[in-house]
Amino acid sequence: MNFFDGWEMATQLERAKKGIISDEVRFVAKAEQVDAELVRDEIAAGRLVIPANKIHLKSNLRPAGIGRLLRTKVNANIGVSSVRSTVEEELEKMRVALGVGADAIMDLSTGGDLDVIRESLLAECPVPFGTVPIYQMVSDRTVEEVNEKSILEVIERQAKQGVDFFTIHAGVLREHLSLVGKRVAGIVSRGGALLAEWMLYHGRQNLLYEMFDELCAIMREYDVCFSLGDGLRPGCLADATDEAQIAELRTLGELTQRAQEANCQVMVEGPGHIPFDQIEYNMKIQQEICRGAPFYVLGPVVTDIAPGYDHITSAIGGTAAAYYGASFLCYVTPREHLGLPNAEDVRAGVVAARIAAHAGDVARGLAGAAAQDKRLGIARADLDWDAHFAQSLDPDTARKMHEEACEGIAPKGPDADYCSMCGRQWCSARINKIIREKLKAEKTASKID
Repeated sequence: MNFFDGWEMATQLERAKKGIISDEVRFVAKAEQVDAELVRDEIAAGRLVIPANKIHLKSNLRPAGIGRLLRTKVNANIGVSSVRSTVEEELEKMRVALGVGADAIMDLSTGGDLDVIRESLLAECPVPFGTVPIYQMVSDRTVEEVNEKSILEVIERQAKQGVDFFTIHAGVLREHLSLVGKRVAGIVSRGGALLAEWMLYHGRQNLLYEMFDELCAIMREYDVCFSLGDGLRPGCLADATDEAQIAELRTLGELTQRAQEANCQVMVEGPGHIPFDQIEYNMKIQQEICRGAPFYVLGPVVTDIAPGYDHITSAIGGTAAAYYGASFLCYVTPREHLGLPNAEDVRAGVVAARIAAHAGDVARGLAGAAAQDKRLGIARADLDWDAHFAQSLDPDTARKMHEEACEGIAPKGPDADYCSMCGRQWCSARINKIIREKLKAEKTASKID
């Protein structure tokens, strides 16, 4: 597809404000089966974004939209650690994530040659690709040595490589830091912690906040989408929805407006660890403060007591978040809080987040969201195993489990007219097929009589 349609110097937001339906908008509208005019209007209003760096669009990017008009999207975090992992391992994780339906990838690498790592990942990444630039800002210098020049250099270098969205922790202000002392877990965001350390050392305001207009200029040039970072997100339930979190959110609301006025697309990042009963409030206050900008949430994780199972705790919270107002869920893997995830952790995290996203879309009545569930229900009732697997979120896992369950049983596989859970005699699906056939025969006979 030939993107840009003569407007290479304009952002998606700028074109939408002028009433232009770009090729990227048409692509997203077709993929989501909605009117292109609606997509354009939601972008113009700041309620929908298409993170699509002009450089990435010229290579292998398939544009994707993020906003409440569309289905809830899922992001997978990967990245080389300073203590373990390799580029090859992270490429494999990305392939696994994409294979089970991740809608976006974020590179959180903190070790190795970050430019080479990013270039390698981008070359194989057909979905929106994000980074947290502050990680590279401190990769070859101390936190205290970060300055205006190093910030702009990293931002522009990553934009030139084709990164589609940046997490920018510009909302953590010096005056917010006194509120953190009341917390149990303090600052759990790496970006937020690094900037807090910088502000306390220099006795100055957050440089990313002070330089926000300069950041907008670079991001507008390449049409990089802001993902305004939640540097003060709660890291445990005891800190949820506290003064520090809400104070930062109000600053993010201000920055959302400034970025949009500069014709930059904006998402806003959110918590974090939140009790289930506070999720609705968190989604709605973000929509109010940030003028409906797409909300990108981590989980939320609804309990702190399940290390090793936080893909489940976050899927519970993610379902509620998707229902009440989030547009974008960041996956959480089983190894969250414990270590760097491996490929199987990535698979489990993406699938759990996709379940949450889909369940939220069904609950909010998004057009077409329940169609796949109905198709699978029909296949299950008909004992049509091939169709059953085809409609699954993770067909490979479903097929493998069924084949293992049928081992030693005949018939087996796609020809099985029951499963090993009940056995043939007790299989309600098999019995229901018989009942339907008998009822159909009786109805036909009554018509003949």
